[in-house]
Amino acid sequence: MKGEKIIYYNDELNDEFSTAKIVPKLIDEKYRYNHGQLWECVSCFMQNFLSMPLKILYSKIVFRITYIGKEKIKKYKNSGYFVYANHTQPFADTFIPSLAIFPKRNFFIANPENVSMKFLKNTAELLGAIPIPTKNNKNAIKNFFKAIQKRIKDRNSITIYPEAHIWPYYTKIRPFKSVSFRYPIELNVPVFCMTNTYQSYGRKNNKIKIITYIDGPFFPNETLTKKEQRQDLRDKVYNQMVKRSKKSNIEYIKYKKM
Repeated sequence: MKGEKIIYYNDELNDEFSTAKIVPKLIDEKYRYNHGQLWECVSCFMQNFLSMPLKILYSKIVFRITYIGKEKIKKYKNSGYFVYANHTQPFADTFIPSLAIFPKRNFFIANPENVSMKFLKNTAELLGAIPIPTKNNKNAIKNFFKAIQKRIKDRNSITIYPEAHIWPYYTKIRPFKSVSFRYPIELNVPVFCMTNTYQSYGRKNNKIKIITYIDGPFFPNETLTKKEQRQDLRDKVYNQMVKRSKKSNIEYIKYKKM
């Protein structure tokens, strides 16, 4: 840690601080979410075997990641479920949940930019990216939901970053909408949350490690309407993540509102 970096923001819901500048491709009704058995075999091999040593080494060397609460998800090894996490790392966020969930395959809802890089499009998909379809395209949205439904039916997990935009090393939880909570409600599966916190270590306490807290399961309140269930489930997850985020005790980047 050298010096102090400050980022100024205007809008907690929409500001994006990822350094990658990628023109997103159109995810319309022609986009293929399912590719057949051979693709699935290659994808499984890449997700859970080929890439796993790199994920472990990176997480341990760069962030010294520690998970607290893994036993909560292990009880649901025979069920599909959703994981909601805070979005604070451009690269590591693609696999932080996967390490805790292994050997279950973990997929993640991704912005179209993740599958728009010329030479890495297929790699991102093989590693679990499920790109969000174009708004107002009903057929594309239908295909997207079928892809989610299939992964849950196959007893996989799906990670969602409800904050949507990357704020590197941010130590609080930004407000997020309830729209993505319709999936666990419609598919009737559990919800967990993972909160990545930044904590100091070292002789002078000037180094950073990530401690990830796992909480849940959370379930919809079936006495409410569907819309109320989404908001209620969102609030349960949000409040728990806010509580866990207070475990962060160091700021590598300070965020200040303009």
